[in-house]
Amino acid sequence: MKIKKAAVIGAGVMGAAIAAQLANAGIPVLLLDIVLPDKPDRNFLAKAGVERALKARPAAFMDAERAKLIEVGNLEDDLKKLGDCDWILEAIIEKLDAKRDLWAKVEGVAKKTAIISSNSSGIPMHLQIEGRSEDFQRRFVGAHFFNPPRYLHLLEVIPTDKTDPEVVKTLSEFAENTLGKGVVVANDVPGFVANRIGVYGIVRAMQHMEKFGLTPAEVDQLTGPALGRASSATFRTADLSGLDIISHVATDLGAATPDDEDFTLTENFKNIVAKGILGDKSGSGFYKKTKDEKGKTKILNLNLQTGEYEDQGKVKVAAVEAVKGKPLAERVNALYTAEGKEGDFLRASMNDGFWYAAKMAGNVSNRLQDIDNALKWGFGWEQGPFETMDTIGVQQVIKNLEAEGRTLPPLLAKMKETGADKFYNGDETFTPAGEKTKYEAPYFIIADLKKDASKVVKKRPGASIVDLGDGVLLVEWHAKMNALGEDQLKAVQDAHKLVQDMGYAGLVVGNQGEHFSAGANLPLILSQAQAEEWDELDDMIKQFQQVSTSMRFSPHPTVAAPFGMTLGGGCEFSLHADRIVASAETYMGLVEVGVGLIPGGGGTKEMLLRFTDQLHPGQKLGASLLPAVQRAFELIGTAKVSTSALEARKLGFLQDHDTVVMNKNHVIQKAKRAVLALAPDYVQPVMRQDIPVMGDAAIGAIKSALYGMHEGGYITDYDLVVSGELARVLSGGTGNNRTAKVSEQHLLDLEREAFLTLLGKKGTQQRIEHMLKTGKPLRN
Repeated sequence: MKIKKAAVIGAGVMGAAIAAQLANAGIPVLLLDIVLPDKPDRNFLAKAGVERALKARPAAFMDAERAKLIEVGNLEDDLKKLGDCDWILEAIIEKLDAKRDLWAKVEGVAKKTAIISSNSSGIPMHLQIEGRSEDFQRRFVGAHFFNPPRYLHLLEVIPTDKTDPEVVKTLSEFAENTLGKGVVVANDVPGFVANRIGVYGIVRAMQHMEKFGLTPAEVDQLTGPALGRASSATFRTADLSGLDIISHVATDLGAATPDDEDFTLTENFKNIVAKGILGDKSGSGFYKKTKDEKGKTKILNLNLQTGEYEDQGKVKVAAVEAVKGKPLAERVNALYTAEGKEGDFLRASMNDGFWYAAKMAGNVSNRLQDIDNALKWGFGWEQGPFETMDTIGVQQVIKNLEAEGRTLPPLLAKMKETGADKFYNGDETFTPAGEKTKYEAPYFIIADLKKDASKVVKKRPGASIVDLGDGVLLVEWHAKMNALGEDQLKAVQDAHKLVQDMGYAGLVVGNQGEHFSAGANLPLILSQAQAEEWDELDDMIKQFQQVSTSMRFSPHPTVAAPFGMTLGGGCEFSLHADRIVASAETYMGLVEVGVGLIPGGGGTKEMLLRFTDQLHPGQKLGASLLPAVQRAFELIGTAKVSTSALEARKLGFLQDHDTVVMNKNHVIQKAKRAVLALAPDYVQPVMRQDIPVMGDAAIGAIKSALYGMHEGGYITDYDLVVSGELARVLSGGTGNNRTAKVSEQHLLDLEREAFLTLLGKKGTQQRIEHMLKTGKPLRN
């Protein structure tokens, strides 16, 4: 079975977004919906779905041009076109009869090798296929995406007892490799995995909130990033999902599950929904956006007692404030043992989650790690419930549950009997019955340092060098936001030396953090500038340039594996690699102008070189160079950041030989393969000496344009200063004539000089201070 073309039936919010993700992956998609009798365009709903996806924020498409891969149609005129599709997925109304009627029609036209799937979030899969042929049932499997499909990693694959294992294998591999999803194989039970456990947690948190006298905003502080969970926490998540959806799912789960699984909604919550307060879709939920008299957005909080919205200001919870800046394990333990009503709430809520996850083991899924992954990938948790119990200590959790008078689920009863204190221990874990089994790491995790430190060759506080096997080393940064400082730079230098001294094939620079790198260590740079340590700063920038350019000018291949934020110095490191293997969700940009600087690690040089090389040979002289200079100036001067790796390629950050990988978790593995492909015939490059520049002519042209922008109020006084230094570097320096050619080192020296010049100015230091305090650029 191969999936080369897909069909999505149902062009609503979810169906259109799934079609967009298929198109993002380069898969042609047929998008069908019903015909509206009052619309002259019979494809109105499918077209509207694509338009909605194009306008969605956050963007559903990685590149708007990918929308061309979607063919729209309707279920009356175009049903036979399903015969060309390898995978047919429905995302229609959540009514069993409607789905059964659809499958009867699909079976008559689908080809005999097509995989058939439902995106239903609650209707059991086996009920949908009653009455269908044995062959159809064999090829049917649930495929439950989470919204928005581009950004939420989880896909629950739900086989019935009739589904052919080969169908599950084919769809799972396609989803993981081509669509970039994290696949969890769920059992065909109510709620499947993530919603069953996640909605239980939301409902129980509502109950405990009222019991302990907390507000929704206080609960969101307690159950958000401080606990290693998404910033939307509990009640913001409910607003995003829709309070009516939460109500509907909880009611259905309550009816379909045993009495001890308490999905009872509070009366306050029922009253909110009855009033039409449904979350973001209705304009208000537990929170409501409004604007003050100055037009500034304010967030009002719902008072559950009065039913009115209040400006509660910035809500601070003492237990959360006390753990700020601490590692996750310390935060979790401190919050779990906190005093007062906040601690009482957290213990009650967390114990509910622990008890329920253990009870669901073997019910919703057959592996503990699948439950953990479902909550991490579907709800944005850093740790799943079993991983969190490991952090606290399984035996301590068991004591607390027994102190509350709870009956232990079989898994926890077995853990108590054996005295085991962790569910994950190296390459061991447990079955739902509490028997030891081998931990099956997802095959894409190459360097799981939490579970195997034996592959670490050398370690610093902010970086590690890891042996990936087959003669390839990995430099893994693990500082906050992976800001680039001494540890990160020295780790790259050490790795280059190890490759040469020990005969390794080459090097990958990547990591498994939240982001590849947010750029240079600004606090350090600012403190040195304010102390006027100019010689030290000059040496630091030289070192940064040397390490950045060593990504290309070394005797062995070096491959960058960026993902997420790849900004400033992180972008410069990637630009100089022999190859880039980028996650599709890579946000690359040279953003230094936002803090009053220009790229100083070779980024300015590199973009000029690339854009000049792309000119026709006849253009690489005199004024004909200006388009390349202007393109580099606009990219850097506006701090343009790509919204995806596909856009990064358009902007020039990625080249034709670079690779885009849909699944972030496959990036290191594929970067390793790229090193091994380059290594046998690798020849060390040398620095270019033939880069044509325009000199004063380019400076004049750019400054003329800047003057007009300044007069029009589009740029500030200090923007002019920063832009002037950028223009000087991109022009090859003052005094050069229209036919000059310079070396890469010449441009690097100009970069370093401009970087130091700007760093010495008050305007730049003010911009850096403002960015560090507020996280936003200063327009001075």
